[in-house]
Amino acid sequence: MAKYENYSTVVYENLKKMYHVSADKYGDKAVFMQKENGTYRSISYRQYCSDVDALGTALLARGFGGKRIIVSGENCYAWVTAYMAVICGVGVVVPTDKELPAEEIANIANISEASAVIYSSKIADKIASIDEKVTRITFESLPALIKEGRNLIKKGNRAFLDAKIDSHAMSALIFTSGTTGVSKGVMLSHRNICFNLSEMCQMFYIGENDVFLSVLPLHHVYECTCGFLCLVYRGCTVAFSEGLRYITRNMQEVHPTMMLCVPLLLETLYNKVWASIRKQGLEKKVKAAIIATNAIPGAKARMAAKKRIFSDIHKNFGGQLRALISGGAAVDPMVLKGLRDLGLCGYQGYGLTECAPLAALNRDTFYNDKSAGMATPNGVLDIYDMQDDGTGEIRYKGDNIMIGYYKAPELTAEVIRDGWFYTGDLGYMDSNGFLYITGRKKNVIVTSNGKNIFPEELETYLNRTNFVAESVVVGYINPKKKDYDIVAILVPDRERLEEVYGKRYTQKQVDLEMKKAISEVNCIVQSYKRIETYVLREEEFPKNTSRKIKRAGLADAAYDAYRKKIGE
Repeated sequence: MAKYENYSTVVYENLKKMYHVSADKYGDKAVFMQKENGTYRSISYRQYCSDVDALGTALLARGFGGKRIIVSGENCYAWVTAYMAVICGVGVVVPTDKELPAEEIANIANISEASAVIYSSKIADKIASIDEKVTRITFESLPALIKEGRNLIKKGNRAFLDAKIDSHAMSALIFTSGTTGVSKGVMLSHRNICFNLSEMCQMFYIGENDVFLSVLPLHHVYECTCGFLCLVYRGCTVAFSEGLRYITRNMQEVHPTMMLCVPLLLETLYNKVWASIRKQGLEKKVKAAIIATNAIPGAKARMAAKKRIFSDIHKNFGGQLRALISGGAAVDPMVLKGLRDLGLCGYQGYGLTECAPLAALNRDTFYNDKSAGMATPNGVLDIYDMQDDGTGEIRYKGDNIMIGYYKAPELTAEVIRDGWFYTGDLGYMDSNGFLYITGRKKNVIVTSNGKNIFPEELETYLNRTNFVAESVVVGYINPKKKDYDIVAILVPDRERLEEVYGKRYTQKQVDLEMKKAISEVNCIVQSYKRIETYVLREEEFPKNTSRKIKRAGLADAAYDAYRKKIGE
C-alpha cells in the first residue's frame, strides 16, 4: 500500500461560518472575476460577504424566511450571491438548470413548493411558465435588493446575521434529470457540503494562489461544490467563463491555475492541441521532445522542463494551468497521460449528486489514470455483491450522503441502507484502494447464459479508436439465435476522416474505418462481449448540460437500421 499524507483542512459547521471566516482572512483579495463590457472585473471577499449578508437581510424582510427559492441562470456573480444568501439563513436553495424546457422548470417549482425564483432575464420566457403566485426576482434587480438590505442592517436589522442554521436540515434541494413524472429531488444539508469541502482539499492541494475558470454549469452540484464553494473555502479566485466557445480566450485573459472539466471537454481540448501540432507539421518534433523530457529524472524537474519546452502550448491555456480535474464519467487514460507528456496535469474523480458530490478522487501526489480515484479520507468505498471477477455494485458511506430524496421515502430506502449509499454503478477496487467503474447497473446487458456486458466498457474502447467520435452500445434480441446481439451505434469523426481521406471521402471509406474500429475492440475483449455489428448516426448524440449522453430512446431509434443489417 502506497503512503501519502493528507493536507490540513478545517471542517466548518455551516457555509455561513465558512464565507465569513474567508472574508476576514482574505479581505480585499479577489474572490470572483466577471466579464463586463469586454473586461474582467474583480469582486473582493469583503465585498462578497457584505453583499450576501445584505441580500439575505432583504429577502428575510420580504417574508421569504424558511421558503424554497429557485436560482437559475448563467454562471455569474448574481448566481453565487443569490445561492449563498438563500442557503445561509433565508431558506432552501433550489439550483435549477437554465437549459431545461419551460414546462420542466415549472414542474420543479411546483414539486419543490417554491415561493420565489431568482433568475437571469435571459430565461424570462421560460420563467413565465411558472405559477404566477411564485415571486419573480431577476438577477438584474439584485443590486437594488442588496442596497435595501444594507440600509436595513445599518438600522439595526440582524435577522439574517443572527439567523441560526441547522447543519443537519435540508438546505439545498437539487433535482436530478427526469423530474417529469417521478421526481428525484436530492436533499442536502450544510453538514453534507462542508464535510465534502474538507475531504476534497485533504486529497488535492488547493490554495489561495489558485485561480479557477468556471466553465461547467453552477446548478450542477459538481461545479457548485468543487468549483465555487470549495474555492471560497480555500481563499481562491473564481473567474466566470463566457461560455464553451470562449474558453481559450478567457484562459488567456485570467491565467487560471485549475479548471473543472467533464471528459468530453478535456478530450476536446487535448485533441485540439494535437490537431494544431499536426497542422503546423510539428508532430515528429513534439513526439521527440516528449520522449526526451520523459527521460528526465524527478517529477518536478521533468514537469518544469516540459512547461519550458512546450511553452507555446501552455500559453494557449493562459500559461499558469497546473491541473485539470474531470468528473461525470471516465476519461480515456491515454488522454491524461498525453496531457502529462505536454506538462499539463489531468486527474479524475467520482461523484454523485447524492454525495454532494465527491465519493472518490485521484490525489495530486498519488494517482492512477485508469481509475476514478480513491475513497475520501473519512469516507468508505465498498463493492457489494461481488462477483467472481471482483466486480459488484459500488456503495459509499460518509457524512456527505444526502438526507434523502424529497418526499420519496421509498426511493430513499432503496438506495440508503444501514448507512450505505448504493450508487447503482458497477465496478471493482484494486489493492491500493483505487476504484474502477465498469458501468451502470441499469445499462447492463445480461446474456442468456448469465454473462454481464457493460456497454460503457465497450464504448470506452470504441471512443479511443481513430475514426469514432462518439458511441453508444446497445443489445438487441436476435430472433434467430434467441440471444442478444451487441450493437454499436457510431458517430464517425468527420474531421478526422477529412484529414485522412480529403473532403470527398466516400461511404465505403467510412464503413471500412468503422469495421476496423469494431475489429480492434473485438480483439481485446472476451468473446461474449464482442460487438456483432454497428449502425451509423449522422448527428451527435443528445446530451444534458453536464455533456453526458442521454441514452433514453437511442436503442429504439436505431432498431430499424439494425434489422436491415441482419436482413430481417
